[in-house]
Amino acid sequence: MNDRMIFNAVLDNTTDAIVCVDRHKKITIFNEKAVKLLGIEWEEAIGKNLSEVIKNCGICRVMETGEKEIGELFEENGKFFRVNRYPVKEAGEILGAVSFFRDVTDFKIMSNKLEEDEIYINIVNTLLNTFNEWMVVVDEDAKIVMMSKGYKEFIGDLNPEGKYVWDVIENTRMDIVLKTGEKEFGDIQQIGDNKMIAMRMPLKKDGKIYGAIGKVVLKDISELDFLNKKLNVLEKEVEYYKSELGKERTAKYSFDNIAGISRKINDVKRIAQRATKTNSNVLITGESGTGKELFAHAIHSDSDRRLGPFVKINCAAIPAELLESELFGYEEGAFTGARKGGKRGKFLLADKGTIFLDEIGDMPLKMQAKLLRVIQEKEIESVGGNKIHELDVRVIAATNRDIEKMVDEGTFREDLYYRLNVVRLRLPSLRERKEDIEIIAKNLMKKVETRLGVHVEGISAEALKHLVAYDWPGNARELENIIERALNMLESDLLIRPEHFPQKLLAQNARTYACPDGQLKEILADIEKEIIKKTLIEHEGNKNKAARILGISRTCLYAKIERYRLERYLQQ
Repeated sequence: MNDRMIFNAVLDNTTDAIVCVDRHKKITIFNEKAVKLLGIEWEEAIGKNLSEVIKNCGICRVMETGEKEIGELFEENGKFFRVNRYPVKEAGEILGAVSFFRDVTDFKIMSNKLEEDEIYINIVNTLLNTFNEWMVVVDEDAKIVMMSKGYKEFIGDLNPEGKYVWDVIENTRMDIVLKTGEKEFGDIQQIGDNKMIAMRMPLKKDGKIYGAIGKVVLKDISELDFLNKKLNVLEKEVEYYKSELGKERTAKYSFDNIAGISRKINDVKRIAQRATKTNSNVLITGESGTGKELFAHAIHSDSDRRLGPFVKINCAAIPAELLESELFGYEEGAFTGARKGGKRGKFLLADKGTIFLDEIGDMPLKMQAKLLRVIQEKEIESVGGNKIHELDVRVIAATNRDIEKMVDEGTFREDLYYRLNVVRLRLPSLRERKEDIEIIAKNLMKKVETRLGVHVEGISAEALKHLVAYDWPGNARELENIIERALNMLESDLLIRPEHFPQKLLAQNARTYACPDGQLKEILADIEKEIIKKTLIEHEGNKNKAARILGISRTCLYAKIERYRLERYLQQ
């Protein structure tokens, strides 16, 4: 083996890529490592001008300066290389240059990622510390990897990283969250004399828990009362603005405001929601307080007329002699005391929208005839006027009276009844939808506590039993009154209990719970007989097994069998 072969073997087996050029910048050495790293074949490189082979190489620069370059970074074909360049000299004359380089692309990417992560961590820390957040992050072993400055200062440990979380934070549940994988929110945690509200969440990737994060939501539980009062103020403001909007003749409620899970109320809601797709008149019947106005609002809100006006009028609340001018309006000078310039009636105000005629069953027969004409002809003439106004109004009427009976008796016009009764909604009473009482009661509780500016924790299970057992002749309106009374009677535990209810409700329930027939002793005897009979049948008349199952002696069982004449159920 000659020296040239040895030299080439060394070049090809070195860990660095080597490129050498002569004084004319032509490549004289291009080893195997350079071929692999640059993706250029040896034949395509040897003897070629360097600039034709490698675009971004700085090897020519060291030939011009005569100075070596150590640890330089250059990029070629999307890869990064760390390079050392040396001029080749003889007797002070530069004969060429040599470059040693290696691929550092992976290191470059990793370095960039670390820099990005460091920047991100610095941003997170800055945000947490600027807003004084109390937050902690632990790894899968429950060791602290990060904690905000404010939290460190609160617990009195400025270097908690690397410690087990339970050694640093009192009453922590971070380790439990790591085990269960379930998030926790609203938990009261005490550290020293400080009670606070915390949340905890597991950190997961591909279904595996690799850590958890905990945050103090409220640093002091007393802040909750402050926030609740602030929320009440804001909710009152919202109610005020909603009230003001109501004056602008818009519907205030939607189907979302109609609470209940019972089949009866959901059947009615389905019919009402189908009615929103048309402009047909709707007749709503039901007892007082069942939510007739609520459904009227919801139908308008969900219909194509929702951007139009929603005008309501209580036909029973307006004297008969004034009802016509209220509905149809009047012209100036139409009668003594008429307003200067006249007045637009409710129907004109409801044009392109919906008019809700509440308590339609109390409308006088004379007015029923005039209303029928307006509905049929879709036009109106104000009192004292001679101009006809065309109308585009949907009519929703409601009554708590038996309107079919009124038609039979002649106190309500049959033809008007048929005009109104296109879509019929019969609203169930509360006693027909007992399963909805708990939901409605809790919704009303929130509504009333906002209105009164008080805080209530909830309704006890015993109190709910009484609410469900009661007949509710006044339906939801009566229920709201009962809830409001209870809130006024609240004590320090802020929980509605049976003693906060009126005696009338409790007395009716007491009658409901009373034994319907016979004495208690007789009722218990019947129950005991049935249990013994069932036990004997299940165990094929075996007295020993039956006595053991019933927890009584055989002698006692024999006596009861004889007393209740159950001998035929014994083994033969």
